[in-house]
Amino acid sequence: MLAAMLSITGCDFFRRVAGRPVSSDIENKRLEIMKAEEAALQAYLDSVKMVRERVAADSIAALDTLKAHGVMMNGPAVLGGFAGEVSPLRYRLIIGAFKTRSNAEKLAQKAEVQGYDVELIDFRRGMVAVGVCASDRIAETVAGYMAVRGESFCPEGAWILINE
Repeated sequence: MLAAMLSITGCDFFRRVAGRPVSSDIENKRLEIMKAEEAALQAYLDSVKMVRERVAADSIAALDTLKAHGVMMNGPAVLGGFAGEVSPLRYRLIIGAFKTRSNAEKLAQKAEVQGYDVELIDFRRGMVAVGVCASDRIAETVAGYMAVRGESFCPEGAWILINE
């Protein structure tokens, strides 16, 4: 009789008698969890999209600022390519390039005294450049340019090196 009742009503009868969730309750809960996970994923994707759009807008605004100030952007080929190791960051403001390393070190020291992180960059043609405000985001490098250009050590011809 128990086997016949089980085959006709299934496990849901016993679950209901025991006060446990039945198959439809379990399925509804599973669907609720899936919908919540999908909503969380969509919210994450929307926030990533918004950040990307904001970064793109910041980059465009930064490039417009550079253009308005006549700041040039060049790759390492302009000075013959890198001769040594360079940090992997994509952008840096070059505040000077010298044939004599000691001149580059003097400028670097002036920038360091003002609180800037400085990088000396060796190029194949024998030039040593002084880089500051290194970043992977052009907007951050442009903000650095805006700050540095008012410093006494920053020449008019500062430019942005693109690490390609």
